[in-house]
Amino acid sequence: YQNPDLTLETRVSETGAISFPLLGSVRIGGLAVSAAEKLIADGLKNGSFVKSPQVTLILLQVKGNQASVLGQVNRPGRFPIETTDMRLTDLLANAGGVATSGGDVVVLTGTRDGKPYRLEVDLPTVFGPSADAGRANDVIVQNGDVLWVDRAPLVYIYGEVQRPGPMRLERGMTVMQALAAGGGLNQRGTERGIRVHRKAADGKVQVVQPGMDDSLKDGDVLIYNVGALGGNHLNDVKV
Repeated sequence: YQNPDLTLETRVSETGAISFPLLGSVRIGGLAVSAAEKLIADGLKNGSFVKSPQVTLILLQVKGNQASVLGQVNRPGRFPIETTDMRLTDLLANAGGVATSGGDVVVLTGTRDGKPYRLEVDLPTVFGPSADAGRANDVIVQNGDVLWVDRAPLVYIYGEVQRPGPMRLERGMTVMQALAAGGGLNQRGTERGIRVHRKAADGKVQVVQPGMDDSLKDGDVLIYNVGALGGNHLNDVKV
């Protein structure tokens, strides 16, 4: 009060101390606000710095407990747990939500009752129409938790299509849907030339000839080859 040079905004360290002008290090951790105000006022008075100090302390934010968000989010980093009932979706919202490159499944890791804790959460089930079971996975976040958002699954289109390249694998996406997303076949391609290169569990790549309604998997490479009558071969056909 009436001493602007003694006004400051500071953070209580992990040891419970702050650095206050004229007094140096003052340990206020564990004290009530009123007790901390009196401690600082007594220090200023006993040191003959201020004759009749009036100290007001305002708690701006609680940052004692923190959780981290990593991976494909818009603002990765560490975030304070400001309420005792902060949930996984609240933490994800603080990180700006899942980025466009992120997937639907997130992983929360930490410690519960002294034991390692890991939970995979399928976000659409949390917000879907039948979300009772999904809401149970919207757990309360605790100090030290880490939320990981992996990239979205991808498939790769190569060959005689209009727009070759990687694309996001949507749930239940079929070969026909992937072909449509790639702009369809060009003049050289036919459905008979479709092959899928898929990595098996042992790491070996398998080549399969899928049906148009077959579902794709993460990492699949779709190759659309030249058809039997594609390209310049049309010049050899007699009508």
